[in-house]
Amino acid sequence: MRLMSAILAGFLAVATLGAAPPAAMAQDCQSLWVERNTYYKQAGYCFRTARAIQYFGNDGCYLNSEPNFPYNIRQRIQQLLQAERAYGCPR
Repeated sequence: MRLMSAILAGFLAVATLGAAPPAAMAQDCQSLWVERNTYYKQAGYCFRTARAIQYFGNDGCYLNSEPNFPYNIRQRIQQLLQAERAYGCPR
């Protein structure tokens, strides 16, 4: 449920990218990061960063390299990365 809520928040954050006040940026950065990494988690990716491992865990992971995402997911990930850059989100 937490992941689905984060995905929805990420969609909303991207949709309102230019309209968010600076105070909302930290939450939007988190939502964008969670949505983007949720795709990796669902694909079985084994996270390497402490932040991702703490949030998602690595239980059941089996991919140590970039997942082969379908076109629409790759496009969405690119949108999320662009939004993160526009907000100046930490990497």
